[in-house]
Amino acid sequence: MAEAKYCQEFGDLFRRLRQEAGLTLREFCHRNGFDPANLSKIERGRAKPPTGEALDKYAKALGLEPETDRWYDLHDRASACAGEIPARLMADEEVVKKLPVVFQTLGGKRPSRQALRSLIDLIREA
Repeated sequence: MAEAKYCQEFGDLFRRLRQEAGLTLREFCHRNGFDPANLSKIERGRAKPPTGEALDKYAKALGLEPETDRWYDLHDRASACAGEIPARLMADEEVVKKLPVVFQTLGGKRPSRQALRSLIDLIREA
């Protein structure tokens, strides 16, 4: 039976951050009490990325300071790959009001990385 396939972007980012910390998957898991089989699946895009408190634990183990660009990048990619809108965006009424326009604009067509970054910058300025 084939494994489910999730978004690979989160797994690639997580692997890169772990490797930047100089740790193998097993070392990282052993030091932090994580399951290496599960983390391997996450890094390969074969398991849904963690969210919420579980993701916070992973971010802390990676040495990411809360609410920094790298911390937000990890959390935003996890949310996107899990098919969720980040909680901090849903907490902002003005952003929520603009989401339908964003969804309609995207219309199921995946924007280029540059177009997506431009959209993010536009939203941040609003």
